[in-house]
Amino acid sequence: MTTDFTSTSHTAFSHPGHPPATTTEHRGIRYLHLGTKWVQGAMCLDKPDAIELEYVQMMMMWMLFKTQPKRIVQLGLGSAALTKFSYRRFPDATVTAIELNPNVIAICGAQFALPPNDAHLDVREMNALDFVLDPANHGTVDALQVDLYDEDARGPVLDTPEFYQACFDCLTDDGIMCTNVFGDFPNYDKNLQAMELVFDAVVWVPEMEDENIVVLAFKKSPSLDFSDLYERAATIKKQFNLPAKNWVNGLKQWMQDQQ
Repeated sequence: MTTDFTSTSHTAFSHPGHPPATTTEHRGIRYLHLGTKWVQGAMCLDKPDAIELEYVQMMMMWMLFKTQPKRIVQLGLGSAALTKFSYRRFPDATVTAIELNPNVIAICGAQFALPPNDAHLDVREMNALDFVLDPANHGTVDALQVDLYDEDARGPVLDTPEFYQACFDCLTDDGIMCTNVFGDFPNYDKNLQAMELVFDAVVWVPEMEDENIVVLAFKKSPSLDFSDLYERAATIKKQFNLPAKNWVNGLKQWMQDQQ
């Protein structure tokens, strides 16, 4: 989540009371920052609807288990990579993104190719905690993606058992939460333990190129048939050009490590 390039503030994305949304560019990749060195998202200028960062691609791991979601929700807009991908590739689903910082929403619309809201897309400026606590959202979400970090990226800004319970409540009976855990080392155990208190099953993929751990939390424990998962991964690679075989390898390694 870091880069060595110097971010440049844009006055149009510096609404007071929130961290400014800034960008850098390098070799055809535009990076999003919140006024610091930490990378909050990225976009390939030649492929604006593709998911550029590996850990963000891994946030789509729920696709191994759900093929026809009706409602997909992102908590934390980032550079809108997950939102755009879900909106373009799941046209029968409604896609909701919750973002507290108006600067992030503005810069995503202006510089990260986020389309305007319509009947299938709803980007809301609001606190993610308020969204998951709202009874109107309970039992409505098939895939919930959580990537909530402030400008310092020391750890998720919402990480209590109460928050994860509210996320659980938002899921349909077989819904899945996929979340990114990054930051100071104690955050890993804290978040995993909080999720395990709430969800029926919690699995995660070991680190790859960076320190992000992507966690799948299931409202109802699935059966992990790896032959079926590899078959599904091949379909995902063919249809969506995502490295889903790596995800299955990671889940398999996780299971071996737990034994």
